[in-house]
Amino acid sequence: MATPTVAAPKGGVRVGVQKFGTFLSGMIMPNIGAFIAWGLITALFIPAGFLPNETLGAMVGPMITYLLPLLIGYTGGKMIHGVRGGVVGAVATMGVIVGTDIPMFIGAMIMGPLTAWVMKKLDKVWEGRIKPGFEMLIDNFSAGILAGIMAIVGLKAVGPLVIAFSNGAGNVVEFLVNHGLLPLTSIFIEPAKVLFLNNAINHGILTPLGTEQALANGKSMLFLLEANPGPGLGLLLAYSIFGRGLAKASAPGAAVIQFFGGIHEIFFPYILMKPAMILATIGGGMTGIFMLVLTNAGLVAPAAPGSIFAVFAMASKDSYFGLALSVVAAAAVSFLIGSFILKISPIPADSDGLGDATAKMEALKGKKSSVAFALAGDGTSGPIGTVVFACDAGMGSSAMGASVLRNMIKKAGFPDVKVTNSAISNLTDTYDVVVTHQDLAARATPVTASAVHVAVDNFMNSPRYEEIVELVRSRNSADGQATEPAVEEVEEVSAAGGGTILARESVILSGTATTRDDAIEEAGALLMARGAVDAVYVKAMHEREASVSTYMGNFLAIPHGTNEAKGNITSSAVSIIHYPNGIDWNGKPVKFVVGIAGVNNEHLAILSSIARVFTNKAQVARLEAATTVEEILDIFGKVNA
Repeated sequence: MATPTVAAPKGGVRVGVQKFGTFLSGMIMPNIGAFIAWGLITALFIPAGFLPNETLGAMVGPMITYLLPLLIGYTGGKMIHGVRGGVVGAVATMGVIVGTDIPMFIGAMIMGPLTAWVMKKLDKVWEGRIKPGFEMLIDNFSAGILAGIMAIVGLKAVGPLVIAFSNGAGNVVEFLVNHGLLPLTSIFIEPAKVLFLNNAINHGILTPLGTEQALANGKSMLFLLEANPGPGLGLLLAYSIFGRGLAKASAPGAAVIQFFGGIHEIFFPYILMKPAMILATIGGGMTGIFMLVLTNAGLVAPAAPGSIFAVFAMASKDSYFGLALSVVAAAAVSFLIGSFILKISPIPADSDGLGDATAKMEALKGKKSSVAFALAGDGTSGPIGTVVFACDAGMGSSAMGASVLRNMIKKAGFPDVKVTNSAISNLTDTYDVVVTHQDLAARATPVTASAVHVAVDNFMNSPRYEEIVELVRSRNSADGQATEPAVEEVEEVSAAGGGTILARESVILSGTATTRDDAIEEAGALLMARGAVDAVYVKAMHEREASVSTYMGNFLAIPHGTNEAKGNITSSAVSIIHYPNGIDWNGKPVKFVVGIAGVNNEHLAILSSIARVFTNKAQVARLEAATTVEEILDIFGKVNA
């Protein structure tokens, strides 16, 4: 079964809410281990715990009052502005902590990102304007002053607002519990889960509220409103017995992963395939919550992931029976409702609904789901639709590699395969194949877990490109034969605004540099002379070279700035310098150095032309023999003078 690659969704209220929810949960989820540690210490050592110990139990208060909010504030700040944002975010979080007597999770989720955002904007204001030698002074004092001011804002303004909100939310929960209405929350929670708002609801809302409740009462059932594995288990058991085709065959394996592994998204395609099945999980969820209310059962900390093991590991010592009853009853009701729906409206045995539903799920999620696709039978056999080359800045090395492979794939007869380039920081898990320099592979793999990963030692002439072409050939044509080769398009090399990317004054027939660093300076100086970049960008070219070499192979190097230095580019430009005697470039011989500064991908056409030239030995020989600038310009194509 072949399912096409699904692009990330764009626009719409749902996507906006989903992104906001993901951001909120993103501050909590990396720190779930700390929440669990606090929960275990609480369950064991408080006076009502399994092993009461006054000395060890003394950790409970400081951890929830200071440690957990500071971790959240730091994580939120780091998401916005790296470690610098994390530090100022943590300091500002102290303001809301000391001004209240409740765990200030929500305050941390406000102050951390907000302070980091302000810091990021301020850093942008004086970027490139600080005189050499004063950078550390300005950086340190600006961070300290801003963090101090924001801590005061947190203490005087944000803290009281958060207290009011927390009191209101607590009153709402208390009202629902007292009036027996808490089970009705499943009407909203279960559909929201399928729309991938599960982490936002669980970790963005329920975890902070539940932790406050657990601190006061020793446990909270809020931790289990979303994480109960019972409803999903019942749904998958119904498919296992009354389903048909691929859905029936895959449901038992999905049930094991969902119930014991805690990966709840595994059952989402089964609902999307037959939307009426959402009634099964709603019914199961309501039943599970009702049993929690009936038995007053709860957890001492979040169960993450929502595995049955995690649920019982976080149970308070008086809640084991209630939790077991909640999970079993939820599964039973979900199973009965799901079975009834499947009996009165069965799925055709030859239906490809699960594959289509999995693709739909990915569209909702905005990324691939390797677990769901594996059960749908498409984890490793689908067609190749997108290939991305990723490097630090996504400007030079990756663009050249993408151009080389794009031409190879087109010539092989697969013009519909999209080959792009990107900065690693901008990668999402929406690609089929990810190509990186071997020194950067470890950074790209975690954020593109569903893709095939290919590491190369240079982007110009890696033998692994043939492997990728063969992979495309095997996956994209039923008989392994290429279609009619596409006619190669002639690309324009001028900027979108009519300017020249490669001009005569940016080409030198015989460079004066004798070392790699001097060659980078020489290439950067030509870009500066064009007014395309400033000195900060040239400095960033050296930083980029220090992290990963820009040697491309075939006597070519293409130095360029880091991703952070893109703001120092005012216009797109390319410089070309020939070194007849060659330069030692990290142990590799380089005779041509191409300096790059690109805005809005305007430089990609000339890079594509350069890539075509340097993969052709005859053209490289012509370049080496060129005696005039016009000859070099002619080799790369017609340009505006």
